[in-house]
Amino acid sequence: MKFFLDTEFIERGSKFPVTLISIGVVADNGDTFYAESSEWSVAHCSQWVIENVLPHLKNDSRIPVSEIGRRLKDWVAAVGGDSNPEFWGYYADYDWVVTAQMFGTMMDLPKGWPMYCHDIKQLCDSLGNPKLPEQGKGEHNALADAFWNKKAYDFLEER
Repeated sequence: MKFFLDTEFIERGSKFPVTLISIGVVADNGDTFYAESSEWSVAHCSQWVIENVLPHLKNDSRIPVSEIGRRLKDWVAAVGGDSNPEFWGYYADYDWVVTAQMFGTMMDLPKGWPMYCHDIKQLCDSLGNPKLPEQGKGEHNALADAFWNKKAYDFLEER
């Protein structure tokens, strides 16, 4: 099963790890997963994150990153992705890094999960870089972005 993911995160350079703020995932069947981390600080946010990401947060039930990882693993298995799930993101490098970090190292990813995430932008480039559908409202909300990732992937698959 395919899973379309997006994360919002804090990036502060080579001396600090990429820090998860939120994650949204949409399964191929339309089921959704969303969580916000309790392990970040506004003091570490860039002005861009403050203006573009923080207004989209629910702020009602932040949880530790390890708990997000446990819940994500259980959710993927529950919606039918416990055997070789396929993950897709848009410019997905950092998204996959913070996703893998939920479990420890990349070697600690759940059994059957790939060590990589497919990238919708790379797929788009391989098809001649067609103009993707507009995202509309909600950009930089992890779940809204995950829905758009699925929409962009479906658009490219129809080509």
